[in-house]
Amino acid sequence: MISMKSKKCVKEDLVDEMIAPRKGQTKHLFGSVKVGERGQIVIPKEAREIFDIKQGDILLVLGDVERGIALVKADAIQEFARQILDSARRPDE
Repeated sequence: MISMKSKKCVKEDLVDEMIAPRKGQTKHLFGSVKVGERGQIVIPKEAREIFDIKQGDILLVLGDVERGIALVKADAIQEFARQILDSARRPDE
C-alpha cells in the first residue's frame, strides 16, 4: 500500500496501488467529470484516445448496483457475440 505522506505520490501510483492493483498500465484514473442537467458527461480526451472512442460511436451503459457503472463500445460487444454465435454453429471438435 502506498503512503499518502510519501514525497512522490503520483496519480499512476494511486491507481496501481490503491484503486486497481494490476500490472501493465491496464487501469487508469482519468479524473472526474460533472453530470450536466440533462444527465450528460464528457469523457476525458485521454480516455477517448486510449479506448478509441470517436464521435458517433455507440456506447453501452452497463451497471451493477454493488460495483458501479461501465461504458463499453457497442461494436466490441457485437464482435464478442458474433464469436459466440460462430462457435455455437460449429460442431464440437
